[in-house]
Amino acid sequence: MDLDEVIRLDSERVKLQQELDTLRARKNEISASMGKGKPEPAVLEEAKSVKEKIQAIEPEYDRVESEFLALYKKIPNIPTADTPIGLTEEENVVVKQWGKIREFTFTPKNHAEIAAIRGWIDKDRAANVAGARFAYLMGDLVRLQFALIQFVMDSLGDSSVLDQVIAENNLKVSNKPFTPVLPPYMIKTAPYDAMDRLEPREERYKIEGEDLWLQGSAEHVLGSMHAGEIFSEADMPVRYLGYATSFRGEAGTYGKDMEGIIRMHQFDKLEMESFSTAETSHDEHLLFAGLQEYLMQSLEIPYQKLQKCTFDIGKPNAKGSDIEAWLPGQGKYRETHTADYMSDYQARRLQTRVRRTSGEVELIHTNDATAFACGRALVAIMENYQNEDATINVPKVLQKYIGGKERI
Repeated sequence: MDLDEVIRLDSERVKLQQELDTLRARKNEISASMGKGKPEPAVLEEAKSVKEKIQAIEPEYDRVESEFLALYKKIPNIPTADTPIGLTEEENVVVKQWGKIREFTFTPKNHAEIAAIRGWIDKDRAANVAGARFAYLMGDLVRLQFALIQFVMDSLGDSSVLDQVIAENNLKVSNKPFTPVLPPYMIKTAPYDAMDRLEPREERYKIEGEDLWLQGSAEHVLGSMHAGEIFSEADMPVRYLGYATSFRGEAGTYGKDMEGIIRMHQFDKLEMESFSTAETSHDEHLLFAGLQEYLMQSLEIPYQKLQKCTFDIGKPNAKGSDIEAWLPGQGKYRETHTADYMSDYQARRLQTRVRRTSGEVELIHTNDATAFACGRALVAIMENYQNEDATINVPKVLQKYIGGKERI
């Protein structure tokens, strides 16, 4: 990235804009004077000259602005000082491990094997209908998913849960609960691009003949929800819990995770999103990460937390962390959660702002984080709570949402 070229183009763009503003203002003055009577020849000549100058500068301005924006959009967010420097995802740092890995008295099955015995996942019929990486989820597995959803809705809507996580992490943020949202499944090109989540486009599904895409995660349509708006500081923070079916092309993953439902073209997801002031936004990120741990600990699923390095945080993000659940059937940790801190990067592109009590208007800061990617959460529950006969013990916190059943 040639930052000097970006600065040069920006300076040239501003200069041309100022020239156009001056000429257009003069054009308006001349037009106003003409309405007062027959104009002098000199005035007509000046009007012609001003018009010609505007017509000459406008194409040059459009060219410079186009070149500037093309480079400007490639500039990533600035990582926080505590983000590890790295050139590959292997340089992500494990910062915590939680939970005791279960010792089985039998050889644990993976979730696909369990589901095959129980008739819970049908990928063969789904392939006939929709192609590879789709599935029909059936029976008690569906009930378990809706139990999980209700558990998250109750937890993130409870200010006492937020109080607990805030206190445990020594944070200075509000205990304001999350507002549940069912967002659109589709998004226009402009807000998708402004969110800086459209690329790589081969990962996205385009609606043929329409300026619409299927969103790849709920935060894509939650974060763009208030584009061009100005919040009141008194309303901060604004927190949403979005539930949506999302879609990804999974380009470049041919042959990976073909068994089961870990990597699918279509998946259901509960996503946290917040808009906050600059001084509270980093603690807001830590709150989101703390809530992820609260949810995992409530399910009593062993996990490890990773601090993502500069290579892996993603272009719009200043900082990021992952949670990986232990999967006994695979004998390793697999990603189930991510938490992204964008500072004011997306807000600048979306022009989402806040009016301070002082009257000053400034950019908002944004955070997003997985509450649960439902499919991967079901995988973790099936593998960690399995019995030898392929039945599943229901996590205690979910039992009241599934008719009091302790086993399915």
